[in-house]
Amino acid sequence: MTRNDAQKFLQIKHAWEQRKLKDIAEIVGGGTPSTSVPTYWNGSIDWYSPTEVGKDNFARGSKRKISKEGLKNSSAKLLPPHKTILFTSRATIGEAAILEREGATNQGFQSIVTKEGTDVYFLYSYKNHLKKQALIKASGSTFLEISKKAIEELQVQLPSFEEQTKIGSFFRFIDQAITLHQRE
Repeated sequence: MTRNDAQKFLQIKHAWEQRKLKDIAEIVGGGTPSTSVPTYWNGSIDWYSPTEVGKDNFARGSKRKISKEGLKNSSAKLLPPHKTILFTSRATIGEAAILEREGATNQGFQSIVTKEGTDVYFLYSYKNHLKKQALIKASGSTFLEISKKAIEELQVQLPSFEEQTKIGSFFRFIDQAITLHQRE
């Protein structure tokens, strides 16, 4: 790297803004419909638990499903695809996946729903940094947990949306190449 390259990099890095998650995303907790009401279960809505997240970059379908009635009668919320990062907030903190189709989560999540002007894959690539911050802020005697309010205060560095999109696409390409290589 030449001195000129280093100076350009530093100029770009200084152009990035430090932002709180609450400024660039909505944080949405999950919930569980009553298991004693059979009509709340075995519907068509994906309903994730923390054990289903973290092995793949994308959440493409859950093991258990809830019904529209179950969603309506619980604190679970329907999350939008391609804008939501499922983020575990209990026991195992900071496991993450991008939601590929509409779904809901149990209370072991504080999901990150990106606002306009935030690239979901760019923000997803920040997951390890977010996890480190979350673990520092987590508390609990039986198991660690981080609140919605604490997650809203986590910090990220953001370039322009155009740069986020380019960087997010680059990381997605690398992740896809790694996945293909691992399958071989």
